[in-house]
Amino acid sequence: MQKRRVFIALAAVAGLAGWYLFRPERVFIDATVNERFPSDQIARSDSGGGAAGVLATGQFHGVAHDAKGTATVHQLADGKRVLRLTDFETSNGPDVQVYLVAAPDARDNATVTNAGFVHVAPLKGNIGNQNYDLPANVDLATYRAVTIWCRRFGVNFATAPLLTTTPLAAATEDLERVARMR
Repeated sequence: MQKRRVFIALAAVAGLAGWYLFRPERVFIDATVNERFPSDQIARSDSGGGAAGVLATGQFHGVAHDAKGTATVHQLADGKRVLRLTDFETSNGPDVQVYLVAAPDARDNATVTNAGFVHVAPLKGNIGNQNYDLPANVDLATYRAVTIWCRRFGVNFATAPLLTTTPLAAATEDLERVARMR
């Protein structure tokens, strides 16, 4: 009888630990976020207050999970850079993070881990519109993709390759693409 109680207690502890690690309910429960964009910062730039605008943008594609939406890096009038995910949607999961990856795209897990990445923040929701402040020292010429990464399982859910929107940067990217084709 005593062995049975110990077995039941161990099974309960193992079950709770398994639930905590895998969080299976998140497969069925979406987290929707709809944050406003700090448009007052953009409006001030239009009146000559600062150099604001879109620095880079890209469309999400699924890697381990289906995904859709747009990732856009904005420069605000106060100099701050914000990553905005719009019309974003992917699967939910445990310990999902937003990374900037030092690669033009990440279509697998190895690219993220081998190329290197900057941790931006935990993903706020797997559906909706959301804003993330970017570290001031992040070089967008190096970190050219946004990845949604499950830290718990080391899995790349989705990636958005970023294309810069300044004329000089766009011309440089075009030249690099042509050189790679040769």
